[in-house]
Amino acid sequence: MEEKLFIIGVIALIFALVTKFLQKKNVLKKKIFFEIWNVAFALITGGLVFYLINFMKTNGVEGGLGAKGFALITVLSVAGAWYLAHKAAKADEKQSQALYASVLDWANTIYFAAFAAAFIMFFFMQAFKIPSASMRDTLKEGDNLFVNKITYGIRLPYGQKRVIKFNKIKRYDVIVFKFPAEDAQQINCGGPQYGRDFVKRVIGLPGETVEVKNKVIYINHAPLPSFPYEKYEDLDRHEMPMPMSPQEYQTLWENRQLENELGIYLRDFFGPVTLGPNEYFVMGDNRDESCDSRFWGPVPEANVKGKAWFVHWPLSRIKIIK
Repeated sequence: MEEKLFIIGVIALIFALVTKFLQKKNVLKKKIFFEIWNVAFALITGGLVFYLINFMKTNGVEGGLGAKGFALITVLSVAGAWYLAHKAAKADEKQSQALYASVLDWANTIYFAAFAAAFIMFFFMQAFKIPSASMRDTLKEGDNLFVNKITYGIRLPYGQKRVIKFNKIKRYDVIVFKFPAEDAQQINCGGPQYGRDFVKRVIGLPGETVEVKNKVIYINHAPLPSFPYEKYEDLDRHEMPMPMSPQEYQTLWENRQLENELGIYLRDFFGPVTLGPNEYFVMGDNRDESCDSRFWGPVPEANVKGKAWFVHWPLSRIKIIK
């Protein structure tokens, strides 16, 4: 999704540069070329609006448009372009030039803003909205937050690895990551999660052995200390003897199929499993209501987008995330 946003930003920049070139050569002062350019400007702007609305929808923001919405935006954009071109054609030279200059100013403003937004959102910061109760009470449903995407390093578009690394991912960091599913039809947590962004807390680091016994987390066979942000809502325990060999258990977990075999029993008694290189074990702070690494396996480092930074809305919830 972010790669597509980056492409939108590049298209915006290219169109702005082409517009300046045509303006310098006085090509756009010819009415026929101005009309063609105006329609192209309207179509691309409409496409930007449509894409950004749906981009926000996939990141938890209310809204989103379907085919009808796209058709409406296209019609309105072309109608607006035709109106401006028609108005310019009917106007005298002075009015036509004023309209021409105004439209070009709007174009430069829109496309510079689109490119800057795409650049910032891809490399530095992204907005995210909490969709579920899995991180209560650290993060609640409806919290809007910013994700610091540069804290762990710089990742190039369409690249999985960070070309420059800054900070290491640490235990207890709250991270936002792309759900680790390679198959769009893979079912986890009651449905397909392919391509979605998740937010969880890092519990296990690469190479460590992770186990949960009676709701207590063990790392390399030693219990982790408890913290105030941990939340348990169900006092019942769901325990089931391991019905398979440790090797089969590990393999099913790595292949993200363990949930299909054991379901809810993984919540309170899990593992042990061992993380591979560049893999992380994550859990929600609301431990009894979180579908996390216990159920669908490890998070590869390449899937980590950034560190949850601070809640900016609602105003009553503004805070640095810890």
